[in-house]
Formats: sequence, C-alpha cells, structure tokens
Amino acid sequence: MSGIKRTLSYLQKYWLPATGALLSLLLVNAANLISPKLLQRLIDEGISALNMDVVWGVVIALFGVAAVRGLFNFLQGYLGELASQGVAYELRNSIFEKLQNLSFSYHDRSHTGKLMTRMTSDVELVRMFLGRGLVMLVSSIVLLVGTLIMLFSMNWKLTLLVMLVIPGIGFIFMIFVKKIMPMSKIVQEKLGTLNTILQENLAGIRIVKAFAREGYEIERYSVANIDFLDANISMIKLFTTFFPLVFFMGNVGMVIVVGMGGLFVINGTLTLGELVAFTGYLMYLLMPMFMMGMIGAMLSRAEASAQRLFEVLDAESDVVDAPDAVSLPNVQGRIEMRDVRFRYIGAESDVVTDLSFIAEPGQTIAILGQTGAGKSSIITLIPRFYDVADGAVLIDEHDVRKVTLDSLRKQIGIVLQETTLFSGTIRENIAYGRPEATLEEVTAAAKAAQAHDFILEQPDGYETVVGERGIGLSGGQKQRIAIARALLLDPRILIMDDSTSSVDAETEYKIQQALEELQKGRTTFVIAQRISTVRSADKILLLDKGVLAAEGTHEELQRTSELYVEIIETQFAGQE
Repeated sequence: MSGIKRTLSYLQKYWLPATGALLSLLLVNAANLISPKLLQRLIDEGISALNMDVVWGVVIALFGVAAVRGLFNFLQGYLGELASQGVAYELRNSIFEKLQNLSFSYHDRSHTGKLMTRMTSDVELVRMFLGRGLVMLVSSIVLLVGTLIMLFSMNWKLTLLVMLVIPGIGFIFMIFVKKIMPMSKIVQEKLGTLNTILQENLAGIRIVKAFAREGYEIERYSVANIDFLDANISMIKLFTTFFPLVFFMGNVGMVIVVGMGGLFVINGTLTLGELVAFTGYLMYLLMPMFMMGMIGAMLSRAEASAQRLFEVLDAESDVVDAPDAVSLPNVQGRIEMRDVRFRYIGAESDVVTDLSFIAEPGQTIAILGQTGAGKSSIITLIPRFYDVADGAVLIDEHDVRKVTLDSLRKQIGIVLQETTLFSGTIRENIAYGRPEATLEEVTAAAKAAQAHDFILEQPDGYETVVGERGIGLSGGQKQRIAIARALLLDPRILIMDDSTSSVDAETEYKIQQALEELQKGRTTFVIAQRISTVRSADKILLLDKGVLAAEGTHEELQRTSELYVEIIETQFAGQE
C-alpha cells in the first residue's frame, strides 16, 4: 500500500476539513451505537411495562439521535469530499508540473492517451477512496470495535458464538483483496490503451478520412474496447463470487443469534429488549464486514492508480540543471559543437557522430541534408532538449550543461517544423513567450513574419480566437504566426526548422526578405530541404547520415561537394 501511504501525505495541507470529517464520523457512529440501547429500553421499560412516559421519552430520544446522525452525516460527507478534492487538486497540479519539467525523451517514450488517463481516471479513483473509501474504512473500524464492546457488555456467551463466523469472513476478504489489486491495475492499463487510440484518432482524424481508414480505426478501437470490457467483466465475476459467500456467513451469524438468543430469552437469562438490541448490534457488526468488500475494491483500485501516478511523479528527467549551474548571461551568439555524438534513448545507432563546427555571432548557418540525416537533431541540442552522449555544445564558451535551462532557452527563439498553436487569440499565440508584450510589439513581429495582412482579414483581427491546434488557419498562416512568436522574443539565437515548408513561393520570398533584415546581429540556424532557402547563408552544413559531409558557402559547395551538386540536380532536374 505504498501508493496510498504517499497519497495520505497530501492530506496534511487539508488537515482541518479532514479532522472535521473524522470528528463527525465519530459522532455518527456514537449515535448509531446508542440506537439499539434505546430500543432495548423502549421494549423492556416501556412496552412490556405498559409505561407510555418511557415510550414517549424513547421516541423523543430516537428523534434527537436521528437529527444528530443526519447533521453529522452531512458534515462528514461534505468535509471528506472537501479534503479529497483538495488532494486531487494537488495531485493534478503536481503531475502537470512534473510533465512540464520532464525532458523530451520521456515524452518520446510516453503515450499521450495513457498520460491523460493518469491525470483524469487515476486521480479520480484515488480521490474517491480518500473521500469515501477512507471514511468508510475508519467508520467500519470504529463501528466494529464499538459494537463488539456493546455486545460483550450485554451477553458475552452469545457474542462468542457470533464471533465464530468472523474468521471465515476475514479469510474470504483476504483472498478477495489479494486478487482484486492486480486486476484493478489491468483495468486501468486497458483504459489507458483505449484512451491512447481515441487521442490518436481525434488528433489525426483528417488523415483517417483522407485514406478512408474509418473502418480500420473503428475495428481497432472496438478490439481495445472489448479488452477493456473483458477486464471489467473479470472484476465483476470476482465481486459476484465473493460477496454471496460473505452474506452467507453473515446470515449464519444472524441464525445463531436468533436461535440461541431465543433460547436465552425463554430461559430468562436475556430479556426480549436485549435480544432486539443484540440483533441490532449484530447488524452493526456485520455491516462493516460487508462494507469491507467495497472498501477492499476501492482500496485496490486506488492503490493501483496511486502507483501509476507516482510512476510519473518519480520519473527522472534526462535533462536537468546541474547542481552548480549558473545563469547564462546575455549572449553574443557564438555557438560551437565540439566532437558531438548523440543517440536517442532506445535507438540502436547514433543520429549524429563526431560533429564539430563553429557559428560566429550574427552568422546565418544553414543545415542541409537528406531526410534522416540528423538536421533536426542538431538544433534540439542547442536549447538542450536532449543532452549529447559525447562532446560538448557551447554558447559563448559556456557549456549548455553548466547553465540553467531557463536562462538558456529564454535567449533562443525557435520555429519548429511542426507548428503548434494553442486555444486562444492570435495575439495570445504570438505573445506566448512574452505575455506582457504590447499590441504594437506583437504587430511589429507579425509584420516581420509577413503575417500582419492576413491577421487583419480575420473577423476580429488580432483578437480572433483560433480553434484547437489552429484550426481555421492554413498551414502557411500558422507557420507565420509561429515565426512571429519566435521573433517577438528578439533572441540572439534564432532556429528555423524548415519553417517555410508550408508556404507558397511568393510568401517564402517575402519571409526571406524580412528575415535577411531580422537576422542581422543574431545567430540564425536555418534547416531546410530546399536549396533556394539556404543558398544565401553565411555557412552551409551538409549532413549525410549524421556526419558532417561538407561545409562552406553555396558557391564553395558547388565547387567542392559532389553530394551538394547531386541535391541541386535533384531539386532542379529539367530546369535550365
């Protein structure tokens, strides 16, 4: 139960409502334990003695007990939910913060749908146990102990007879809990797989329709759904097998009380009122045992979910600030890669091998190569999305592993190949890296990225709300907004990962014209597939299977690199 134990530590912040719920619980159980005694007095001293004063007195007392029980039942439920919702809030925040700080390699290995399941379903199962299951567990223990004390005080012989069935019920529950826990984990894993398929399908619905794969996706989801259904049915079978056994054992106890208790009443060693009260207490004795089945199931599912949550919270990032990391001062923009070797976690071979080059401040460095040559991998090493396996990446002679990530990345503007926009206005998306930027600054960045004109054509201009992932904008428009977002930071280092691939030739020309002015005074890395995009660069790095095959200007490579000439001939085949 290590997961639940760790989860309980989150209750410390909400000790006040948790304590209130506990006190309310004790008062509810006290009211429950008083009721059978009042019924005993009603029968023995009221009805049997034909004393209406006692009858009315007991009726009023029962009404008071019911009122107290109702009030504190409400407080127990409300305060318990308040505390559990607080814990769920803390867990969601902790997991989200952890996911924000985990390195790219963790997200590369994780399925989005499964992470969403942990943030939603797993947190909710833990919350339900803390809000209801834990309260039920404490209530059962208090009620069980209190009832045993009352039973022994009334008739210890009859109580010992009833106790004969308790070991059998306990044994059944031990087996039940042992079987339900691994089954609960399987159910949550099946749910995570189901959510992964759903998330992938919704994100790629256009591809699904474009390739007419609706039938395949329906079948794939149906298979996962059947697996989830089968796992749930297996759990239901476990419930339906064990609970009848528990009720049978409880009924055996009730038969013992009625039979032997009736004999004691006839023999005069037990009054009728005491037998009625004893029967009532027996229900309170058996009720916690029946509840233990539900509590055991909730506890098992909550423990499985808690373990899954702490798997995320305990995950270690591959890229973290060094203990002696310093803040990176304002940089000039000199970047050096020195004998760099890099491999993705789980990959069988290096993506980049023995790579060395220097980019001087203000230079535009173009990186060219065939697909899979390692172009995008290089630029992920500069902002330290990944760490090199060997060698070093230096900015102004500072090893990026020895400076804080925050100070490093704030001086780098990036436009990735895959454009991502967030739900919100166009202005908010451009100002994502600088939320405090004025409208004038946002507009200036948009003009530089050739985005201003089409933004003004939108219904609300810069305040136009874009849909999920930028739905409603063309690929080129989204890319220009992403470029504006990077330019607004006014970074000393600018990285453009094939950032003009989604625009037409005329727009590309306009962006290139604007970038020529904007690139002055800042070190710029341009990654592209097309020669037309990179030929004006100060230096071109030509990659071939992760190795630097050649470097130089466009004119120099035309004279010295056969691979560069082959790429030109491929792109301009048939054109004079």
